[in-house]
Amino acid sequence: SPGLSLYFEDGHDDLDDFGFDEYGSECDGIRITAFLDAGQDNLTPLGRLEKYAFSENVFNRQIVARGLLDVLREFSDNENDFISVMETVARMSEDGEPTVRAELMEQVPNIAMFLHENRPNFPEAFSRYLVPIVVRYLTDPNNQVRKTSQAALLVLLEQGLMSKADMEGKVCPVLLELTEPSSDDDYKIEAVAIMCKLVTMLTKDTVEHLLLLRFCELCSDVRLFQVRKVCAANFGEFCSILGQEATEKLLMPKFFDLCSDSLWGIRKACAECFMVVSNCTSPEVRRTKLSPLFINLISDQSRWVRQAAFQSLGRFISTFANPSITGLNFYLTGPPSHRPEGNSSTQPKEDGTSLGQPKHSAPLSHQQMDDCTVFNSFNFWRSPLPDITQDLQLLQEEERVEVIEKQDETMRDTEGEWKEDVPSLDAQGPATSSQIQKVLDCLQPHLDDPDVQGDFHSLLSQNVIPQQLLDQYLSMTDPARAQTVDTEIAKHCAFSLPGVALTLGRQNWHCLKDTYETLATDVQWKVRRTLAFSIHELAVILGDQLTAADLVPIFNCFLKDLDEVRIGVLKHLYDFLKLLHADKRREYLYQLQEFMVTDNSRNWRFRYELAEQLILIIELYSHNDVYDYLRQIALNLCSDKVSEVRWISYKLVVEILQKLYACEAHDLGLNFINELIMRFCHCSKWVGRQAFAFICQAIVEEDCMPMDQFAQHLLPSLLSLSSDPVPNVRVLVAKALRQSVLEKRSAYSDELEEALSELRMDKDRDVQFFSTLDPNRNVMDTSALI
Repeated sequence: SPGLSLYFEDGHDDLDDFGFDEYGSECDGIRITAFLDAGQDNLTPLGRLEKYAFSENVFNRQIVARGLLDVLREFSDNENDFISVMETVARMSEDGEPTVRAELMEQVPNIAMFLHENRPNFPEAFSRYLVPIVVRYLTDPNNQVRKTSQAALLVLLEQGLMSKADMEGKVCPVLLELTEPSSDDDYKIEAVAIMCKLVTMLTKDTVEHLLLLRFCELCSDVRLFQVRKVCAANFGEFCSILGQEATEKLLMPKFFDLCSDSLWGIRKACAECFMVVSNCTSPEVRRTKLSPLFINLISDQSRWVRQAAFQSLGRFISTFANPSITGLNFYLTGPPSHRPEGNSSTQPKEDGTSLGQPKHSAPLSHQQMDDCTVFNSFNFWRSPLPDITQDLQLLQEEERVEVIEKQDETMRDTEGEWKEDVPSLDAQGPATSSQIQKVLDCLQPHLDDPDVQGDFHSLLSQNVIPQQLLDQYLSMTDPARAQTVDTEIAKHCAFSLPGVALTLGRQNWHCLKDTYETLATDVQWKVRRTLAFSIHELAVILGDQLTAADLVPIFNCFLKDLDEVRIGVLKHLYDFLKLLHADKRREYLYQLQEFMVTDNSRNWRFRYELAEQLILIIELYSHNDVYDYLRQIALNLCSDKVSEVRWISYKLVVEILQKLYACEAHDLGLNFINELIMRFCHCSKWVGRQAFAFICQAIVEEDCMPMDQFAQHLLPSLLSLSSDPVPNVRVLVAKALRQSVLEKRSAYSDELEEALSELRMDKDRDVQFFSTLDPNRNVMDTSALI
């Protein structure tokens, strides 16, 4: 095969001093074709394979091992030849030279994939010839060979190439043997690591029957802390797969031991997987057993353990969430194929994605948290179910009234008759927020009394999560914590706040409000940025009244913040604005143009994001507002120096025109069309004229306006560009006319045909191509011409 590039020492096995490495640059001339062809030795190609595979020269054996996939390709058509090659592979696996064994194992995943794709008898061949090699190498005396086989095993499992029977009958027994108490230390540590990685790819039954008891033993390995550490780091995976019963009966005692291990690294690993373990327990166990255990970790003597615990605190709190209380569907999952047993009632989103699925395979790194998409992978909520919103609002109001009534009663018991007149609440209906505020304002002077403070604090407490956990969470904004735990602790607090807010429910927002405001004014911009990226999520959780009262002022501050913070608000601008009442939302029309100004004018992605958001935001405003406020921003963005911004802005322009015509504002639509013609069709720069062709095609394809209106007001200008001096303009004109306009023939068909005829004879080949192209054949992307 001319595509193969395997090099062999040809016929010099008897000359030990003439090794492969002495060929130097001449190797290029010695290819596998020469090796497979019958040579002077009269051997068949298979005979020559045999000769070099078991050559005395180690370099030849290494290179045969490295080239096995290509060799297999050569011989796979003939069944007997194929079996001969596989037998050779099996014998080569016993080579005494570790580098040859390692080289062969490197090729096993590639060979397995080739067999899977090309052999009808793949399962048998793979199981018979390759699996035994992988398993045997797990106990190889050479460290490099073992490491290579471990890596190969994981790849084979991840690709789904290994059968359940082989995993249970060949792989697991070896791992169990290697994790025996009497096993060699190095082998045991490696085997525990591979067992823990394997667990997410096995069925619950296999884990339960084969590995569970051994895992429990390993958690208590008194001699090897490395073994306990691997168990602690992967504890959550076992819990997720085995479910609530096994977690509580068998795993929980081991978890308690690991959480109080003498090594801080093991306690830290427990803190990091705490949320996953918690999610696999009943609410009772979570509250009575795990919560005190977590409090121990958060006050651990080791700063590193405290740090990990505080980073996990918000996520642990989020496991207390109850959809029937929050009104928002919340769930956590284990690995995709193993849902925790306790959560059978939860369901994924209709589109197959799963909101509310924090990634818990590893703790979030600082880099991940910095990333602006971090909230996409760590959402705590999904949209409210439509039939319970009013119930929630009522519940919230009832809670408020109850709190006020209790406050009123307590204060009277404590202080006797008030000297001031306390406004009365209307007994006929729920209290309004302004009534409540008046009462609170009246009560404020009396709250200096220590007894009153105590009562007031108890009234403002909640019963969703253990109060100690909440107190610890609220303490994360304390500057002392930054000194004694983690300088980034406020950012971790900000990051998990939506989950904590969801868990507490909107009726307990008063517990978090001060903390949120403290975070929103933190001197570290990264803390404010984290909140800016999730403020739209919090708005969904809190509902429109609390959003208007408590989030809008903070949202307004973020709008005027550094670009690094503003981008968080901008990325979800539509999501936030749609939650506001129309009159409140209208106030932001005047501020949208402020997004055009950035700290750094080269920050073009900011303007790109603005254009993307405006495309969505159009639906939130009347056609008059769109014309008066958004039109000008769109046109300015169309003149951006950066082409990516311009092209997304042309789509924005099309959406605006569609809005105007959809609302029957034909006069405004016509004004806008004339503006587009002046700005683009008559532009002195060819990119503007090209943009006009693009806009026209999009208008037709999106059905923005009646075709007769298009033919009357836009088509003549488009046709005028068919003789533009610049080929890149004519290409897009040809594309628009042939692919879109021609499909919806209009009164201008004669002029249209005439223009297309000229374009078909154009001196530019691309113009010819697009003017004759079948519109259904999407054979070429024109983005390169833009």
